[in-house]
Amino acid sequence: MSATGSGPTKSCDCVRVLGVDPAAAGPTGYGIIERNGRACRVLHYGAFRVPAKRQKFSPGAALQDVHALLCELINKYKPDVMAVESIFTALNVRTALRLAEVRGVVLLAGEQFGVMVRSYSPREVKACVAGYGHADKRQMQQMVKVQLRMEEVPEPADAADALAVALCHLQTDEFEKRFGVSKSETGAAKKNKKQRRLAGSNHPTTGRGIYSQVDR
Repeated sequence: MSATGSGPTKSCDCVRVLGVDPAAAGPTGYGIIERNGRACRVLHYGAFRVPAKRQKFSPGAALQDVHALLCELINKYKPDVMAVESIFTALNVRTALRLAEVRGVVLLAGEQFGVMVRSYSPREVKACVAGYGHADKRQMQQMVKVQLRMEEVPEPADAADALAVALCHLQTDEFEKRFGVSKSETGAAKKNKKQRRLAGSNHPTTGRGIYSQVDR
């Protein structure tokens, strides 16, 4: 999808988010959604694949093309924030490095236009949008369609993932404003509480060893 021309007029009460799903080798997904109060709508989405011939000709050319696309999207739709999927820790080193390069280009584009960038892990996005941290791509596409009230399932999956990242940011931002605390802080508090409970159950004075944890 091309991002040429001018974007829809934005009212002062709306919040626009540009979601980005960077890819090491496949298409980089992108999606722009707008929230006005409790209502959300999709403005634009798609997936950008750099031709294999161009990638082979120059590794930097692929990064240049992704950067150019993001700058075009930012200039046209004027997002308030960019939401980017972070690097999955289970990736091999080579793939992780390639993905980090693409993420660097995304961060650069945001900095150049003064757009705040927020990162979310794949598990965070899935849990936030689908309610399950291990949801597959088809489930994510369906949930994005439902939550954004789209007439069709967003294709390709890379674009749906980008819309999901944008949705994750909006929901996380609303949570933080309502309760005055970030989800990462509440998640860390729960993790620390669980670790203290496990440490206490394994302490000799409690009379409960590690086997009691297995038996329960």
